[in-house]
Amino acid sequence: MDIRKLQRVIVDALEDVKAQDIKVYNTGGLSDLFDRVIIASGTSHRQTKALAWRVAQQVKAAGGEVLAVEGEASGEWVLVDAGDAVVHIMQPAIRSYYRLEEIWGDKPVRMKLGASSTRSANKVDL
Repeated sequence: MDIRKLQRVIVDALEDVKAQDIKVYNTGGLSDLFDRVIIASGTSHRQTKALAWRVAQQVKAAGGEVLAVEGEASGEWVLVDAGDAVVHIMQPAIRSYYRLEEIWGDKPVRMKLGASSTRSANKVDL
């Protein structure tokens, strides 16, 4: 699946379950393993698990492959490996502590949020 389509499917899935502070970073020049890192926040264990489930479901429905889902037991930080894109779904305290944006944030990808969203494309970076 084309990386732009994959990132769109993932962001739409995150928006469907009301993820907060969605960021997408181009990691093609930093890693040969994946082209995008997508980071989003969920407000509870239940929401982070639901976000991960929705992302995995939508990627598969679009013809993509989900290689792994990690962290569902705790729900504080759930990772979805969709091959060319890795999705980190974190609770705000965990996200603040690990600050993944500082590691992967050199190249944000500009992307409009879905039509159903009232937020602007303020670095939602797709």
